[in-house]
Amino acid sequence: MDWLEISGKTAIVTGGSSGIGASIVEELCELGVNVVNADIQAGKFSHENLLFSQTDVTLADSVNQTVDLAVEKFGRIDALVNNAGVNIPALLVDEKLTDDGKFQVNERIFSKMVDINLKGVYLMAQAVGKVLVKQGDGVIINMSSESGLEGSEGQSVYASTKAAVNSLTRSWAKELGKKGVRVVGIAPGIMEETGLRTIDYETALAYTRSITVEELRAGYTNTKTIPLGRDGKLSEVADLVAYFMSNRSSYIAGVTVNVAGGKTRG
Repeated sequence: MDWLEISGKTAIVTGGSSGIGASIVEELCELGVNVVNADIQAGKFSHENLLFSQTDVTLADSVNQTVDLAVEKFGRIDALVNNAGVNIPALLVDEKLTDDGKFQVNERIFSKMVDINLKGVYLMAQAVGKVLVKQGDGVIINMSSESGLEGSEGQSVYASTKAAVNSLTRSWAKELGKKGVRVVGIAPGIMEETGLRTIDYETALAYTRSITVEELRAGYTNTKTIPLGRDGKLSEVADLVAYFMSNRSSYIAGVTVNVAGGKTRG
């Protein structure tokens, strides 16, 4: 039995070539959803239901081309998964100014994260939102982060963009709900390795926390702060996306669900 009944629906997933986005793309395709992967580069996964559209979410023209392509190809859009994001660890104040201060927040770092994590979410939501409002139904799913709810040492700008996404989710749910469109958020916590943990990322994050890369990596497997006693699976985030796409979640809007195994700071 197809309990979710989302086969044949159409979704745009930004940043769907790697990490959580790739897991979402794969699961939706396997559930019969027509998926448009809106990313800078194509992913390794291929499926008869999958269409890749090279997209820079920070550019309105690029975003609009992808949305137009989705409508032209599939006739409608049922869901947007605003997943594309970037995280560049950096301290507000780095007293040591190691490597010419590259681990201290600067305008380049700030602008890049705000452009992709916040502006990109707005541009995609607006372009897809116009289609959904015209249809009178659909859902926008914004990918947040546990750090957006709690803050994060060495990741203040990233966390602030995700906190802003949470606020957009609540506000847009109030605006678009009157027009039959739902807006919800997902905030993953500590997840299994995605392949996005590059040595540059790990070096920067370890530096901001005054630990070694080895100590940082050891922390990935430390699940003492997680009541369920393990890290999360990418498929568990994808499962929630599929549920939010379905009519089984038709009365859920304006909330961001923390997928973190019960981990909180309070």
